[in-house]
Amino acid sequence: MQFHEHPHEHPHHHPHQYVIDRRSALRLGGLGLGGLLLAACTPTRSAMSTSIADSIASSSTLAPASTTASSLLATTTTSQAEHATTTSTIATLNTLPGFDEFASTVKVFASGDYWQIESNGLPAHNMMVGITSWQQQVPLAMTYQGSNAWQLPKRPALADNPVSAKTSLYRGAIALAVNGVPIFNALNNRGDDAFLVGELDKWGGHCGRADDYHYHVAPLHLSTIVGTAKPIAYALDGFAIYGSTEPDGSTMKKLDEYNGHIGTDGVYHYHGTTTYPYINGGMRGVIRGVVGDQVDPQPSTKPIREAGAPLQGATITNFSSPKTGQYALEYSQSGKTGLVEYTVSDTSVAFTFTSPTGAVTTEKYTR
Repeated sequence: MQFHEHPHEHPHHHPHQYVIDRRSALRLGGLGLGGLLLAACTPTRSAMSTSIADSIASSSTLAPASTTASSLLATTTTSQAEHATTTSTIATLNTLPGFDEFASTVKVFASGDYWQIESNGLPAHNMMVGITSWQQQVPLAMTYQGSNAWQLPKRPALADNPVSAKTSLYRGAIALAVNGVPIFNALNNRGDDAFLVGELDKWGGHCGRADDYHYHVAPLHLSTIVGTAKPIAYALDGFAIYGSTEPDGSTMKKLDEYNGHIGTDGVYHYHGTTTYPYINGGMRGVIRGVVGDQVDPQPSTKPIREAGAPLQGATITNFSSPKTGQYALEYSQSGKTGLVEYTVSDTSVAFTFTSPTGAVTTEKYTR
């Protein structure tokens, strides 16, 4: 079995011991199967309707897990509708609402027919806590700026041939949250629901093999910051992604298979939901292309170290930043505590690993 070696992907390289249908197993076992990661190599294509049972935590300042208590989001049933028939509809964006709430860390400016969005890819809320299937990656700031910035069409248009995230786009991002954090396909690079198999934290994210933090489900917690009238994210085709209600606060209307519909303003938009596909279910709008199973172009990430290996039986229990540039991740394994501490400078990242057995190792990498 071969795995993609693209820096946006995740190091989910697990031996597959079973040949049962993964979707059926997930439906039967629910979240209890999260840590097993027994997916088949060839992704199955059927859609999922399992509701998120865990909480997606509200946004908060980076701090120890004990200070980031979250409230449960009400489960929203995703309705499926036929595709919008008016494929000639064109949305003209004069601004990009939502990003303005994060202006101190996310920069948006116009460049020709596109909006350029710059960020370091790290959210203000805590990260990693709650992951039960961990590949030993940790959050590092990315350089999404200049020629490596995110690009969104100013005038998104519905495509005659949309691209489904059920059968493709398993690599790279498919959307960008308004806090500057990329959003990947709800299905990981094996075709499994990343949430259901325990790979995501309480905020719906985790780190890829470049130590790049990103979401795999809708960051619905951002609605508490931007409000219902503003998007929580934008798909890479340029169409806005709103939370669990319509922009006017009314009940969410019927959605098509891409998790979107035409709004009362005549413009197509997506919604974040608590059931699959959680976020935009593909590219309903026109994109410039798909290269290597990802939307192209988009920013790249550069790993500073080899991708981590799965740490069986580990659960991340705490993540904190004691000082600027210093981070600590705690995890539990076999009833004992392990620790990853790292210090980030402009030129290097220094790690200290303390295993649950007490063994200490150090590593240092140039950025």
